[in-house]
Amino acid sequence: MKRWLIALAVLTQTGIAAAQDFPSKPVRIVVPTSPGGVTDTTARALAQRLTEMWGQQVLVENRAGANHVPAMEYVAKAPPDGHMLMVVAEAPLVIFPHLYGKMSYDPLKDFAPVTALVGIHQALIAHPSLPANSVRELVALGKSRPGQLNYGAFGHLSSGHVNMEMFQSMAGVKFVAVQYKGATPALTDVIGGHIPMMFISVSSALPAYRAGQIKMLAIGSSHRLAELPDMPTVAEAGLPGFESRSWFALYATGGTPAPIVARINDATRRIFDDPAFRQRFLTPYLFESMITPPEQFAAFLRSETERFGKIIRDANLKLE
Repeated sequence: MKRWLIALAVLTQTGIAAAQDFPSKPVRIVVPTSPGGVTDTTARALAQRLTEMWGQQVLVENRAGANHVPAMEYVAKAPPDGHMLMVVAEAPLVIFPHLYGKMSYDPLKDFAPVTALVGIHQALIAHPSLPANSVRELVALGKSRPGQLNYGAFGHLSSGHVNMEMFQSMAGVKFVAVQYKGATPALTDVIGGHIPMMFISVSSALPAYRAGQIKMLAIGSSHRLAELPDMPTVAEAGLPGFESRSWFALYATGGTPAPIVARINDATRRIFDDPAFRQRFLTPYLFESMITPPEQFAAFLRSETERFGKIIRDANLKLE
């Protein structure tokens, strides 16, 4: 027992010393999606401020494709010293475990939760040519044309995919998913009329909506947004109980010493607490800050894993 306590004390002191010297070289933040979406925007805003705070360059590295798997493996195999981070949405860590019998990475062991970053509301949008101007009209159209209407999804079983599948399950309609490597390419195709609709963050949809390039049928929040007081929620527009949201979080490689994780968490919290940062980054995008201590975020991950498991079972979602 005494030998074990001595070893633990040595490891603790080693971790504290490493945290005091961190970062000792440039830091990379891996983003498993294409440039331009919420994940990428969040990572770049954080990287810019961390670079200023730490005096070390913090670089964003986009590794899109293959349902996030290559990027996740890349981060999982990095040295656990905090110099490789990742910003990612919820799907790879709380949705995929319910669907894959065997995964190439362990969501619990291969990643060290640092903090949730932002939460967003999603909107149901459509190209102006779609002959439906409300949730009820879309449901009626879907029932009259089963399996004939496409929608964009930014990755198989991403939040945009799961939310539309939940919509179909609750509405009793059947649409066809068209998968993209990110939300931005899918939105571009909705604007261009190549696909008729999708779920996407309200902030991402707002510029095109205000320019008249798309129409917004409803939002997936539990309440109307102050920025869009006349826009109904999906729940009040025809599907009671429906709610769609997405969140994005920061991780280090599994095994990263707790003092280093705490240092990254503290830096991130101070950035998000800065009124200037909030005004410049959170407010314009309608993002809600979700910064918490690592332990609280780990508990949140467990609860979200249970929540998405129920959604997947209830909607009978399966791998393609």
